[in-house]
Amino acid sequence: MDAEVQPQDLMMRLHFLLVLPLLGSGPLHAAPITFTDHEGREVSLPAPAQRIAAIPIPMASTLIAIDGATDRLVGMNPTARSAILEGILGRIFPEARDIPSDITAANFIPNVEELARVNPDLVIQWAGRGPDFIDPITNAGLNLMTIMYGTEERTRDYMAMAATAMGRPERIEALIDWRAEVQADLEARSAGLTQAERPSVLYLLRAMDNLRASGTEDNYNAWYHMLAGGRNAAEDMVGGWADISAEQVATWNPDVIFLNSFEPDLTIDRILEDPILSLTTAAQTGRVYKMPLGGYRWDPPSQESPLTWMWTANLLHPDLFDYDLRAEMRRAYQLLYNHDLSDAEIDEILGMEMQGGQANYAQFAVK
Repeated sequence: MDAEVQPQDLMMRLHFLLVLPLLGSGPLHAAPITFTDHEGREVSLPAPAQRIAAIPIPMASTLIAIDGATDRLVGMNPTARSAILEGILGRIFPEARDIPSDITAANFIPNVEELARVNPDLVIQWAGRGPDFIDPITNAGLNLMTIMYGTEERTRDYMAMAATAMGRPERIEALIDWRAEVQADLEARSAGLTQAERPSVLYLLRAMDNLRASGTEDNYNAWYHMLAGGRNAAEDMVGGWADISAEQVATWNPDVIFLNSFEPDLTIDRILEDPILSLTTAAQTGRVYKMPLGGYRWDPPSQESPLTWMWTANLLHPDLFDYDLRAEMRRAYQLLYNHDLSDAEIDEILGMEMQGGQANYAQFAVK
């Protein structure tokens, strides 16, 4: 489990991953770069990648955060672009709104013609999904880096890989340290909670036309809900994700329901006004929340994940966790994007207008 990753193990892994050749008389930034990706593939670049096409959804904003700029991102997933347009990142980096987003066909299959047009030094693609996802890229002679998803360990690994590929190993240390510090603090504070003291939590990846819930198998949402002092209401569900019925939700009767940030028209009224879902403990006690959308969506792993963890912990256990989330967000956005968040921007990210009246949510309001 990710919660068992020890700081010394992480730093050792990062040391081997980030080390760059130091021989030769040329400047460091021109040195060849070699590292191993999540499929065990050796990635070799003659110099730091200056043009990167990112097919996995979360990678576009992660690359921007690591580099502090959009210059190297030449292609991204359409869903990544929607997060930029709907969230704050498109205002911090307005040029990101114009980056091409048609480098993929359906279901992450690469669009080779568009990839050839944007001419990347490196293409980032999902690992472990078979030749249809990989072969078109390598057959076109493009450099490829594959990433796995779903756990905190993998997230730190692919962030480190991306920093290495861009010749920015110095940048990743602060980002990883922040994640490790917040994780350690959460673990220490929630360690003494019994199962009975942990509220049952249901996360719905889809909720508009159908209900899709998170299980426990390699599921990042279930992991950080546990980290924040909760337990998965769907813990008996087989697999990482499943389509479910409203009746199943009623049977689980979760204490807290988190709604995804992927469906832009989704609001908490989807639960509060449903004839079945409105009868759950979560709805009856006002503990239905929609995940924030900041520089990226707060549901899945991203460069902003520690903010997700703190937001979740404050909502699940306001008596145990007392993070000053607005201050934490300001510090994080300076670290990630060199941006000073305004109160209005924080309110927008947290959805204060829609859900400010929900249980325990007033703690996030401007003091």
